[in-house]
Amino acid sequence: MSETTPSNAVPARTPQQGGKASRMQHLDWPFFEPRHGKLVAALDQWAAGRTAHAHGADVDATCRDLVRALGEGGWLQHAVAGRAYGGSSDTIDTRTVCLIRETLAYHDGLADFAFAMQGLGSGAISLFGTTEQRARYLQRVAAGQAIAAFALSEPEAGSDVAAMACAARPDGSGYLLNGTKTWISNGGIADFYVVFVRTGEAPGARGITAFVVDADTPGLEVAERIDVIAPHPLARLRFHDCRVPAAQRLGEPGQGFKVAMATLDVFRTSVAAAALGFARRAFDEAIGRATSRRMFGQTLADFQLTQSKLAEMATGIDAAALLTYRAAWMRDGGTRITKEAAMAKMTATETAQRVIDAAVQMFGGQGVVSGETVERLYREIRALRIYEGATEVQQLIIARELLRSAGAA
Repeated sequence: MSETTPSNAVPARTPQQGGKASRMQHLDWPFFEPRHGKLVAALDQWAAGRTAHAHGADVDATCRDLVRALGEGGWLQHAVAGRAYGGSSDTIDTRTVCLIRETLAYHDGLADFAFAMQGLGSGAISLFGTTEQRARYLQRVAAGQAIAAFALSEPEAGSDVAAMACAARPDGSGYLLNGTKTWISNGGIADFYVVFVRTGEAPGARGITAFVVDADTPGLEVAERIDVIAPHPLARLRFHDCRVPAAQRLGEPGQGFKVAMATLDVFRTSVAAAALGFARRAFDEAIGRATSRRMFGQTLADFQLTQSKLAEMATGIDAAALLTYRAAWMRDGGTRITKEAAMAKMTATETAQRVIDAAVQMFGGQGVVSGETVERLYREIRALRIYEGATEVQQLIIARELLRSAGAA
């Protein structure tokens, strides 16, 4: 991957002078330790020179290059657990994952995507894998030598995991998988998939089991590649009598829902962090535009309407950051954060959407030119309000937790 902007890429506008110091002020908050600040400073410098890529380039190839570069740079060791398996520590530090995602998202959405999917795609192995499974997969994930994917969603089972129809039945020393998975990130380029299927030990969510399925397993095919407004590898998978050895099962039969939720709990807060990265970049772009664009004999920033909007944007970003890193800090301290993670994810993604929309508005017609930074951000933020639980699902989770606490009291 080139370490400079490709000649056919839209030139990246240098963010507003002082923007770097401003967006790193939160590292002084009591949620963090000195090591977190050092990591962000190093990653910010690394990402500035290694994440530029041509607008409209081959997304599959770009993602492969990014995974390899992130592995070689040592960043993917923070996405897996277990020093013996290439991880930076024996547990995943949520604050570190969030800070990495925020920093990468600030620079490039595909770099954030590549990092996030290595973590999410292998997270179940970190948490529930056997010694053999961890040794086989995690070291390669951490080194950027294997691409991971998380296959949970189905055409009729997205937020409602209990409606899952993809099934597996015992067959000799293994299982036969049949059915369809869709909206699978890294679909088509992954080397392995963590797949959740119905095995029928009990009704609903209690009858689901997780398996690690290598991409070249007979009976697994990429049925369709899916194009979305912010391009990244996405596919529909089809399983037809796909034979998976019992040794590839993650956890016990019927524990798949537990495996999925535990994995999502680790990474859901990091979705909020990615939204923060997008929002901070949009805010820096807006500041740069407001202070340089002249209208009616003054700059755009001289108008009170602009100042009011900038104040709203900055306040929203700080509020979202506080919720995000509160949740990450609590989880690293061993606290259950179902409600807090939902609050962070909902607030950060919705705030980022408003901040980015305001930035586009400040750019006027230039803001909707394909390849402009704010135009790219406008497309990239939209999916974050949906995946890993849409905003409306987060509202239900928050309300459920509040009512549960009220009942307990």
